[in-house]
Amino acid sequence: MIRPLTRRAALAGIGATVAAAALPAAPPVRAQPARPLLLTGARIFDGRGPALIRGEVLVEAGRIAAVIPPGQGPAEAEVLDCAGLTVMPGLIDAHWHSILAALPLTVAYTADVGYIHLLAAQEAERTLMRGFTSVRDAGGPAFALKRAIDEGRFPGPRIYPSGAMITQTGGHGDFRLRAEIPRGPLSSLSAAEIMGVSAIADGAPEVLRRTREQLLLGASQVKIMVGGGVSSAYDPIDVQQFTEGEIRAAVQAARDWGTYVAAHVYTSGGIGRALACGVLSIEHGQLADAAEAEAMAAAGAWWSLQPFLADEDANPQADPEARAAQARIAEGTVRAIALGRAHGVKMAAGTDILFNPAGTASQGRQIAKFGRFMPAAEVLRLATSGNAGLLALSGARNPYPGALGVVEAGAHADLLVLDGDPLTEIGVIGAPERMRLIMKGGAVVKNTLGATP
Repeated sequence: MIRPLTRRAALAGIGATVAAAALPAAPPVRAQPARPLLLTGARIFDGRGPALIRGEVLVEAGRIAAVIPPGQGPAEAEVLDCAGLTVMPGLIDAHWHSILAALPLTVAYTADVGYIHLLAAQEAERTLMRGFTSVRDAGGPAFALKRAIDEGRFPGPRIYPSGAMITQTGGHGDFRLRAEIPRGPLSSLSAAEIMGVSAIADGAPEVLRRTREQLLLGASQVKIMVGGGVSSAYDPIDVQQFTEGEIRAAVQAARDWGTYVAAHVYTSGGIGRALACGVLSIEHGQLADAAEAEAMAAAGAWWSLQPFLADEDANPQADPEARAAQARIAEGTVRAIALGRAHGVKMAAGTDILFNPAGTASQGRQIAKFGRFMPAAEVLRLATSGNAGLLALSGARNPYPGALGVVEAGAHADLLVLDGDPLTEIGVIGAPERMRLIMKGGAVVKNTLGATP
């Protein structure tokens, strides 16, 4: 009976693929302008330099055609008057969860999958309207959402998907209830695995399989869980997860596809093990010491940090142990930023807002918090060209080839026009109401330039 069922399933899958390919092209949510666009009168943060520059930005066919001196734009261009404002690249969140950010935990456990994805599509538009034109999705079934956005069916940011978070049994991505243990040869997959949030794997062959599955589905990079967490029910923050052989299996599979592995981990021991096995992106790492910072710099690895500061934006913790761990992480955040800067580690900035519908509105404000520990120009570089460097690490699996996070000829025309100078007032990047224009791929998705601010 297995063979006929398998054949029917395969035919059904082929039919679904053909049907999807036959769908009429969706009318774009925001159409490309018929004429070139010329942004005039503004000062420009180009994504790299320490100061604003004067110039005009010419946009054509979804790309920045040129940055030219004032008054030298082509006569046929449609002019967008940005006098007194600031043009900068669209923001990039290096650690975002497109499906899970605005989803309450109770809904994640109880709602229909379709409903969950509809909520995610709604939040994708909100993400874009906060000025985030690209995100690196650090775990969750974001493939369908990415496709719909890329096809112009829904507004949203560019998504670099990781797919399911790969975890060991009892690891940070094992969301099973106690009643679901033990798993036997005939046991069903857990709800989180069926949905594609996580994939439980034990032993190098199984890690290899699960990594390859995410790459098959379209992952631009792979996310594995190498340590415990703050809010976890069963895996304390000090626990190290996955053996060296298991980590190396994921790294080798990713390398074979021309991309890399990102690892969730906080502690020095876990960071050291991950780096020794070839992991190129450390997610969190707030409990690292100087030796790990030096090791990251030597390996050319990225340190993807989040502003976990146990402040008004932190997830409330009822459990005393979780509160204590949260306090350690908050202290570690300040130390980690200082270590990364002192040792020349390639750093990225993300938010990791999770299961928090009210908290998603703070996304830009969270990035702006890095301004407490570094100059505003450095924060802006992190959130634009810096994070773009990490996105580009996906190499052959990069779904959006071309420069991001910069205002220069040939780059994707992902641009913001701000009412204010972010070099003197970094908080403006966390104030969507002060974003007078938002552009993604040359298409204007918000324009209040003609309105009274």
